[in-house]
Amino acid sequence: MSYLVLASSTREARLETAAARWDAILTQRPDLAPAVALQRRLVGLVIDLTETVARNRLPRLSLPPKYLATKLERGVPALAGEPVPIPVALILPTLRRLCTELAAGGAGEAADRILAAIDLGQLDAGSLLTASLTRDQIAIRTGAVHRGLAPDLLWLVAELAASPFVHALQHTLFTVNSESSPLSAALAAWNHGYCPACGSWPALVEAAGGRRALRCSFCAGAWDLPADACAYCRKGGTGFGTLTLPGARTDRWVETCAACRGYLKTVDVEELSPFPLLAIADLETMDLDMTAMERGYGRPALKEFARAAPSHR
Repeated sequence: MSYLVLASSTREARLETAAARWDAILTQRPDLAPAVALQRRLVGLVIDLTETVARNRLPRLSLPPKYLATKLERGVPALAGEPVPIPVALILPTLRRLCTELAAGGAGEAADRILAAIDLGQLDAGSLLTASLTRDQIAIRTGAVHRGLAPDLLWLVAELAASPFVHALQHTLFTVNSESSPLSAALAAWNHGYCPACGSWPALVEAAGGRRALRCSFCAGAWDLPADACAYCRKGGTGFGTLTLPGARTDRWVETCAACRGYLKTVDVEELSPFPLLAIADLETMDLDMTAMERGYGRPALKEFARAAPSHR
């Protein structure tokens, strides 16, 4: 097992790849035109913010490799419980534009109300982005309900805005120069279905070049895990199986678990999707979600991790 640090690609390369994939979706599913149009605008904003984050210096974090290795050995993701300073001024313009695009794309007044709450200071952007980074669904949902905002939409807006920063953090933290370092060993030994960087569950599995990579739904991290058990509860045996669509392609299927009723989409690909194009892969395989949910399977809630972290002083 290992964590895969993907090579960075240029803005132009990502946009070109994205355009080709969107065109392919529309060829097969012209009814998804509205969804594709909205995703084009949202992903474009996230790509632009990714470039902006890359041009700016990341905050200095006191997270030595040995300390991170100790956390991972305990099954705790690297960023869990860490007081990471968010570059709010850098992210805020994109956060606002995401609200505007979602409003125009169908979310309407619900997205407008989120934007108004941010602009009027009723909703603190820094607290919102921090809650997203720490995967604190309860805080975001509670804050949304208290202010009369749509919880799921607020979660989506925060996740889209925070993801380029978190993607950059995981890339920096897990780029290890020596295979003999404690962090390399801890990453190689990681045997959990949630992301070792941020703790999110995978959006799907991409299989390429003879190895499968679980792809984080938030930071797009990539790590491999044996396909002999459920990624969520790690139970195997006869209760762990696969679903395919009748008459569908053989290069995509759904892993299902009778124990926890979880499911995970798996697709064969030529190469792993660069950040943030995993969202397109998720849209491409939406029919797999429908098949799994029709059979009574679902995705589990995010795991919660203890705030306490091992000392590295």
